Amino acid sequence: MPTVALYAGSFDPITNGHTDLIRRSLGFVDRLVVAVAVNVAKQPLFNTDERVAMIGQALADETRVEVKSFQGLLVNFARANGVRMIIRGLRAVSDFEYEYQMALMNRHLAPEMETVFMIPSLDTTHVSSSLVREIARYGGDVSSLVHPAVVAALKSKYTTDA
Repeated sequence: MPTVALYAGSFDPITNGHTDLIRRSLGFVDRLVVAVAVNVAKQPLFNTDERVAMIGQALADETRVEVKSFQGLLVNFARANGVRMIIRGLRAVSDFEYEYQMALMNRHLAPEMETVFMIPSLDTTHVSSSLVREIARYGGDVSSLVHPAVVAALKSKYTTDA
């Protein structure tokens, strides 16, 4: 039976840190569902379709990755997609408390699912979507932090929104 995992987030936008974890997770799973969360409490820079498209462009060479959006409980989406493993990234110790609480709640709601925590590669530890947006907003160079399609999307967004 193939191992199917889920990596969920807002990905606003996807960064090289995200793609690093995605590519590395393919070393121990057969298929990965990248789930773009629709969170009505957040005001993302990119809409859901734009985020899904950027992820697809950044991972176009990965045939074992499927990108979908979801709304509601992560465990319900995971079950509907045949997922038994949830992958979460931990950049810093400050991420751990929230992620730990979420993992415990997911286990409460879906005892059959496991959460696997991964740390980023050393060269992407400092990268976050919010920092990328901030740098791009003020015209800084983010080309070493994100895929070229994301660079273009950020330039377009900040040029038209200015």
